[in-house]
Amino acid sequence: MVSPSQLPRLADVEQQAYRLVNSKFPPIALFDDVADADEFETLYQLQALTNPRLRNETGHLELIARAEIPFGIPGCSYATAPFTHVNPAGSRFSDGSFGVLYLASTMDTALAEVRHHQDLYWSKVVGLSYERFVFRGLSCHFSEAGMLDAMSIPMTDPLYDPDDYSSGHHLGQLLRKGRTPGLRYHSVRKAGQHCWALMTPKPVTSIIQTEHYEMVWNGRISSVSSITAI
Repeated sequence: MVSPSQLPRLADVEQQAYRLVNSKFPPIALFDDVADADEFETLYQLQALTNPRLRNETGHLELIARAEIPFGIPGCSYATAPFTHVNPAGSRFSDGSFGVLYLASTMDTALAEVRHHQDLYWSKVVGLSYERFVFRGLSCHFSEAGMLDAMSIPMTDPLYDPDDYSSGHHLGQLLRKGRTPGLRYHSVRKAGQHCWALMTPKPVTSIIQTEHYEMVWNGRISSVSSITAI
């Protein structure tokens, strides 16, 4: 299996990347309303007295240290949400016990990645014949400083297996244990493109909404299109 010691470390280069989030999940206002961790704690305690849904909105805050949250940046909630609302089923570099912020080199790459996983998920829903799903497109700026580069690992390596994520889970655990901020790697769903797996939202300097996209399910994801912002 791939070890972090095999991978070169990336320089402090500002990158732009892309992401999709389901529009049914709104931004978490509390993260965007404060400038630092102290303000967050004060406002959180105040809102907890009157907002019974606060825990559902902010997610599992115990999964991320306050010092890792990039308070004050545009789109702080978009950067932080993957670490407090963790998919228990896991992902390529997480076994489901911690969050990862996945970003893609182009919006087309982000669409290809999400399309694959939507196809996989909805194909298991019995009796679903037609549905439409709307996603927010996000544009993210972040620094690669200290991240590792898996682009030298060939696509034939188990790290890039299209279905078996066990090698990725192993590497993800090592990255998290070593406090590595992230990993650059080949996109498995879009040939010739690449993605990043951020193990912390701290490198993000901004993440803002761009367009909306609609995916139509008709036994499979049959179409993907940009739509007017809603």
